[in-house]
Amino acid sequence: MKTNPGNFFEDFRLGQIIHHATPRTLTSGDQALYTALYGPRFAVQSADTFAQAVGYPAAPVDDLLVFHIVFGKTVPDISLNAVANLGYAACRFLRPVYPGDTLATVSEVIGLKENSNRKTGTVYVRSVGRNQRGEEVLSYVRWVMVRKRDETAPASEPRVPQLEATVAPAELGSGCPLIDPTGWEDRLSGSAFRFSSFTAGEKIDHVDGMTVEEAEHQLATRLYQNTAKVHFNQHSEAEGRFGRRLIYGGHVISLARALSFNGLANAFHIAAINGGRHVAPLFAGGTVYAWSEILETAGLPGRNDVGALRILTRATRDIPCTDFPTMDGTADKPGVILELDYWALIVR
Repeated sequence: MKTNPGNFFEDFRLGQIIHHATPRTLTSGDQALYTALYGPRFAVQSADTFAQAVGYPAAPVDDLLVFHIVFGKTVPDISLNAVANLGYAACRFLRPVYPGDTLATVSEVIGLKENSNRKTGTVYVRSVGRNQRGEEVLSYVRWVMVRKRDETAPASEPRVPQLEATVAPAELGSGCPLIDPTGWEDRLSGSAFRFSSFTAGEKIDHVDGMTVEEAEHQLATRLYQNTAKVHFNQHSEAEGRFGRRLIYGGHVISLARALSFNGLANAFHIAAINGGRHVAPLFAGGTVYAWSEILETAGLPGRNDVGALRILTRATRDIPCTDFPTMDGTADKPGVILELDYWALIVR
């Protein structure tokens, strides 16, 4: 067979190494389309002049665009036959990526567990994205529920990896050059609130909302070369669980991050993702709002230019976040659809 039907749960083996096709050279055009889809306004990623004034050689590619490109490479091999992407952990942004860099991804299977219904199983993988020099730019773990080809196929001994709840502050910062705070102009960045302005327990309503259109989420997922069937094929999804195309969970992450600019404008770099949970699905026509809680503030060893905020951002569907809602949504009920626990670097 010359075509690729994708891997089913019984095709995976512990320790398996998968080299994903195809390498991808990122361009300023990719960054422009990403901006058109989500509207992020963080100054470092928006302007070469601003980025150079604070210590970058040029404006880096948006952190989440890097994540989605590295993630998208894995889909044909890991999650083409997935039921759902369940979560993320231990995600570290290790080097900045600039237009002209080429990224490729390799994954290792680090855990397998068949579900009790014997129709599906959970696959745990650690994926690493490298640039054209072989340098690691991103490393993360995710786990995904994958269909079995044959329900009677025997399963391997279950193995669930032990993962740290958070990335330690000492492991942050390698994806960010030394920043010159004197070159950081608050009037251009959009906020006067720097590291010392934030305290643990603080809650921020990001105020704005974005309604997602069908064409937008499909353009976004194609931008990442993510081939998951549930996002594109209405002909098949009409007979599926929801009767319509499901929006890629990463689309919600990028929307929430873009919305967070209103309140966190100086938190310019995602240094790590501690964990994430897609609580409920999103479909075209839904409006995404977001709010954030500052879980922790931390200094970085040997650095006085930036500090780190541990942020829990919740995205909701069709519910403004004035009252900081926490109730989980469902496919047919508005509520929280995403919880993302991450570290962001912010200028001092």
